Amino acid sequence: MADYDVVIIGAGVGGLTTGSILAKRGKKVLVLEQSGQVGGCCSTYDVNGYKYDIGASVVEMIPIIERAFTELGTTFEKEVDLIQCDPIYSVIFPDNTRMTIPMSVEGAADAIGKISAEDRVGFLEYARTFESFIQAHGLDFFHTPMNTMGDFLGAFKKIPALSKFNKYFFMTYNDVLNKFFKDPKVKQSLAYQAFYCGHSPEQAVGLFAIIPYMEHKGIYYPRGGMIKIPQALQRLGEKSGMQVMLNADVVKVTVDGHHQATGVILKDGQQISARVVVSNINARKLYLDLVGEEHLSPIVRSGIKSYQLSKSTPYICLGVDYDPPLDAHHTLVTRDVDDINTFWWEKYRKGALPTPQEQFGLICCPTKTDPSLAPSGHHIVALDFQGPSKLAGQSWDDVRQEFSESLVDYLSERIIPGLKDHVKDMTISSPLDFERRLHNPGGAFYCFQQDLTAQTVFRPASKSKSIKGLYLAGASTHPGGGVPTVMASGVIAANQISGSQLS
Repeated sequence: MADYDVVIIGAGVGGLTTGSILAKRGKKVLVLEQSGQVGGCCSTYDVNGYKYDIGASVVEMIPIIERAFTELGTTFEKEVDLIQCDPIYSVIFPDNTRMTIPMSVEGAADAIGKISAEDRVGFLEYARTFESFIQAHGLDFFHTPMNTMGDFLGAFKKIPALSKFNKYFFMTYNDVLNKFFKDPKVKQSLAYQAFYCGHSPEQAVGLFAIIPYMEHKGIYYPRGGMIKIPQALQRLGEKSGMQVMLNADVVKVTVDGHHQATGVILKDGQQISARVVVSNINARKLYLDLVGEEHLSPIVRSGIKSYQLSKSTPYICLGVDYDPPLDAHHTLVTRDVDDINTFWWEKYRKGALPTPQEQFGLICCPTKTDPSLAPSGHHIVALDFQGPSKLAGQSWDDVRQEFSESLVDYLSERIIPGLKDHVKDMTISSPLDFERRLHNPGGAFYCFQQDLTAQTVFRPASKSKSIKGLYLAGASTHPGGGVPTVMASGVIAANQISGSQLS
């Protein structure tokens, strides 16, 4: 008899969602986490009196998250103390002019109208368009398995919105911006959210243009830090008997002669058997390192190696002893959309380190929302700007400090006056640091690119086609990376497992 019904590799929100739901359904579940705390890319670290979120910085698309908590017999709001972020973000344009976007759709339209009356009308039409997607149950797409072409075509029959919106799967995010908006500044104010799915606007799938609209449906921050979300999932799972083992590094998935997953082996040599194995780690690492190429057919080996890793980013957390002149939890520092797209090909894909003057990105000041994250009178300023996962001809270890200091200097001069003079702590996480900390190749937050060629059925299947009893949750599989979508993958995996081996 196996030690567990289900053993899960990785205590990120995808693995914890799967585990807590299955435990609620009476299964014996063990979650194994290689690091010393849960959360993965949705976690919070105490450093010198500051609570830094290193990874996700807010939550949105709440209906998708709510589904997981409904499965657990509760609500997101009941389990996590959520603070609404309003305004949802501010924008700093290349000419240093600024715009603040409130939660209200009408208020956002008015802010856009100050730049372009025509685009005020376009924004309201954009909002009506994606609201109709939601009203037609379009968000069910994110909880629908996409393992086969039959699953994909079946989803279009079951979810009316998909047939109406099928063109958005073949448009790019860039195409959607051009469809609704004319003014370059307005496009800039909505373009950066493409990077929330790991891509430049001209590569991200058009459906992801729903993200800026979903922010108007509610964007929140968990009081105490982003780690409160995985901690809630852990707490709920443990109430149902789920076990979580930290500092438990899985080095092998055991597979028998019938291509059936039978358990895992830890770095310390401990063997744990299970009827089902769930992976919440990068699928490339899972199949090539943990399962082993000897258990894969040539076409599977070739396919898994063909996936391009998603973007990572250098992430710089600053603890400062003043109130920085920022208007919102999130501030977007923009560039022209064409420049952003060019950057992807000319800098990021070639491994070139951008200068501060070439930068664009996200400034997060979570203490504007939750002052308890820093000592009294202090704030946190987190810089999510651009840098390739792999540098050409040099290592992130060699440039991380100089890169970070030059960016802070530039922002102090152009964007956040006085910043560099008030820094009391600087905690730098380069893509290489993320790779080491998360055991995630390239530090890739979304595991694989999320363009059209790596969406839905073209992403690794949540129910493995190569190894029986092996399932995937997390950013590697449908519907991709991001807190809501990764939690959705956990729901998908739990439902498939409940309906198969463990029924």
